[in-house]
Amino acid sequence: MISVSILFQNAADRIPEQLAVTPPCFSDLNLDQIVTAITADKREYNLTPFFHTPLHAADAVLYRHEVTRDLEDASVAGAVKAFASNMRAVREHLAQLDNRFYERQKDRWFLDAVDIYCDAVIHLASDLPAATFRSRGLQAFCEYLTSYAASEVFLSLASEAKQLKSGLSAIRYNVYIRGTHVEVRPHAGESDYSAEVEETFARFQQRGVGAFNFKFDEALEMNHIEAQILDGVAYFLPGTFSKLANYRVANADFWDATLVAFDREIQFYIAYLDYIASVRAVGLKFCYPLVSDSRKEFQDLGGFDLALAKKLIGEHVVPITNDFTLKGQERILVVSGPNQGGKTTTARTFGQLHYLGSIGLPVPGSTSRINFSLISKRKSMSRTFVASFRTT
Repeated sequence: MISVSILFQNAADRIPEQLAVTPPCFSDLNLDQIVTAITADKREYNLTPFFHTPLHAADAVLYRHEVTRDLEDASVAGAVKAFASNMRAVREHLAQLDNRFYERQKDRWFLDAVDIYCDAVIHLASDLPAATFRSRGLQAFCEYLTSYAASEVFLSLASEAKQLKSGLSAIRYNVYIRGTHVEVRPHAGESDYSAEVEETFARFQQRGVGAFNFKFDEALEMNHIEAQILDGVAYFLPGTFSKLANYRVANADFWDATLVAFDREIQFYIAYLDYIASVRAVGLKFCYPLVSDSRKEFQDLGGFDLALAKKLIGEHVVPITNDFTLKGQERILVVSGPNQGGKTTTARTFGQLHYLGSIGLPVPGSTSRINFSLISKRKSMSRTFVASFRTT
């Protein structure tokens, strides 16, 4: 059960993801291109449903604005990205576990996954409170994280993982090979003669002779000989390996649901900020629109079609920006001009501003005010934009 969401302040704002279908306006507004590009490197998180789910209250939008502003601080973003990197490593270890054949090897992959997870939580619980943030979302999550990191369940999980790793690292054994016969014995303090052998033969070494060091197979899967050697080690240390196997069974569901949700949901913001970084780099502005559930004014200064901007920047061209203003009793914008004069681009810009504003993200422009009542009703976004905008 998710205790804190970094995307949804209220549970009522969240809809089942299977219902988050592509809005009808996406193709017309080129939002499909934008979202595809934003999520291209984040497929593991399945972010698309979040981009398909407009919010329906101004405060829900402000909740996301606050989080996004916090993530524009390098210390906050750094802590979150480090956590995400560690969580990715955990998932990779668990995926390797599923692909392994020998149970003892699976046990070790699992132990390493849990250890990485615990370190990720400990570091985030240390780094995030040290950063400066003001959003309600991150404050609530940080309180949860601090409580979880200090809980008996987590401390026990982390402590036992460290003890098991320490116990495994301390194991010493000898392998005796005579022809095809391989024997495993406990290490009994025998001397390591490697240094003496090297010293004895050093006098015969000639310059320019290449190294003939043996290189072990780097394949992740153990072969049957390695597995039998490990079984031999487990034979004279049954307690250590029994604890390892039991640890895997007892902690199969070690993930905390809220932390897993945070790891996924925070990527919604990071992916968008990464996407617009190249646009900002050429001097184009993004802002957090003022949103209102009641006021009808609309304004956007320096607005532009985001999909077109990304395309033109790739061609080393900076797009032209436009200003929009509706005030007082004004409700309709009329755009006229010749073919290929930019009317459709202007219409797309207007629609993109409203949609990106409705999911709580920074919008193109230096200053923006959005009439949220236009998009706060659960109806077709395409119909809303058509009803609000006309081109001639």
